[in-house]
Amino acid sequence: MPTDTLPNPGKNPARSTGELIRLEQVTKRFGDHTVLDHLDFSVDAGKHVTLIGPSGSGKTTILRLLMTLLKPDEGTITVDGEQLFPAPEKQVREVRKKIGMVFQQFNLFPNMTVLRNITEAPVTVLGMSKDAAEERARELLELVGLTDHLDKHPAQLSGGQQQRVAIARALAMRPQVLLLDEVTSALDPELVAGVLDVLRDIARSTDITMLCVTHEMNFARDISDQVLMFDSGRVIESGPPEKIFSSRSCCTAPSRRPTSWPG
Repeated sequence: MPTDTLPNPGKNPARSTGELIRLEQVTKRFGDHTVLDHLDFSVDAGKHVTLIGPSGSGKTTILRLLMTLLKPDEGTITVDGEQLFPAPEKQVREVRKKIGMVFQQFNLFPNMTVLRNITEAPVTVLGMSKDAAEERARELLELVGLTDHLDKHPAQLSGGQQQRVAIARALAMRPQVLLLDEVTSALDPELVAGVLDVLRDIARSTDITMLCVTHEMNFARDISDQVLMFDSGRVIESGPPEKIFSSRSCCTAPSRRPTSWPG
């Protein structure tokens, strides 16, 4: 499918420009353990930002805060000029609609067909008509290469196919921000490339903002406008991928640098 005919998940009538996400002095603790330590960073609209670093460095916690699955202990989070935390519950729900997430596990509804998995939220949350939601779902299934599977249930699909359905489901809500949390970590190695290729197509052919946690360094290098390297809840280095991946501080000496982050 030519990229100029792809359904554009990031195109909305009133499109944001400039800064889209801001975290200021965000701290998150679990008991005595501080996962994020007075974290400051921002993401501009339309940019693709990748978070890398060892396991437990706070990367996924950031995504879960943006998804409102967790609340910060301190600090503020703003999305598209509106405060996500702290904010009244009604405002949180409205801001949350601007954010979509694809998880490590596919989290599809096992009792629903692929088509209904994608249409359920646009109809019930956004109030979209069933016909419009199904038209959108068919476009997205073409984008992820699953047009022939719309009437199947998740158990009839491979892991890679289920993850591609999960990507289509997130895009069906027309989010301004797409969060990707280690989306290939639960897949068999032979299925990883197909999912990453779909995400590369989305990154190259749309203006959706992407915030990605991954151990796939080649993928991060390919799609990122900016890479943030985390350790112990803080950003220890940031910059364009050519800077981060040419630095000796990233993983190992250049001749021995792995294609995925250890740990």
